[in-house]
Amino acid sequence: MIDRGLGLRGEFRLRGKDVSRIEGFSDAAFAFAITLLVVSLEVPATFDDLLNVMRGVPAFAVCFATLVWLWSAHYKFFRRFGLQDPLTVVLNSALLFVVMLYVYPLKFVFTIFMGMISGIQPNGTGQIAQHQVGDLFVVYGVGFMAVFALLAAMNHNAWRMRDDLELDATERLVTRGEITRCWALCGVGVLSIVVALLLPGGAAGLAGIIYAFIGVVEFVLGVRMAKAKTALATVTLPS
Repeated sequence: MIDRGLGLRGEFRLRGKDVSRIEGFSDAAFAFAITLLVVSLEVPATFDDLLNVMRGVPAFAVCFATLVWLWSAHYKFFRRFGLQDPLTVVLNSALLFVVMLYVYPLKFVFTIFMGMISGIQPNGTGQIAQHQVGDLFVVYGVGFMAVFALLAAMNHNAWRMRDDLELDATERLVTRGEITRCWALCGVGVLSIVVALLLPGGAAGLAGIIYAFIGVVEFVLGVRMAKAKTALATVTLPS
């Protein structure tokens, strides 16, 4: 994966070509976080139990995809920069702590959400009263916000060391773009928290719809980045 730059474009030189102890520990932490998604499940003893477990598959799939999304951002960071300085270690440790803690509200939210969509709630799933909906999305939003704030801080630390890392013009553009992306996604979490705090009772569930803006953020910033790269390539083309 590393030698082939899997999941990475050729626009960034790979400085992290060896798996460091930080990354090995991080991969173990992400694996443990995924384990926490299923740790409450037991091997079905009857067919009815099996059906009940299968009802929870959609929620598990969404949670799994979310963790893979976060792992992918983490993977790209270490492939691009290969940093092991003390600040990176501290920020990475904080990120792993938040990710493992974030698993619980993540699973709770999507188990209830997928059950509402399908009309089928697996037996034993958590219940929530209307007056607790706002608090749930505040907890979820804080975790979401913290994850991307820490990723932004890690990328900003790499930007601070841009001269030592000898980042070229394209790499600097991509790094700044990644910082902007992380803060924008962090802003989505903040907006969701504000909505959850302002709306009463069950209406606070609209705070969950705010996360649909993730797609908008990714699309808009992706288009802007593509244009910026084209403009930079035009400027740097030999005459």
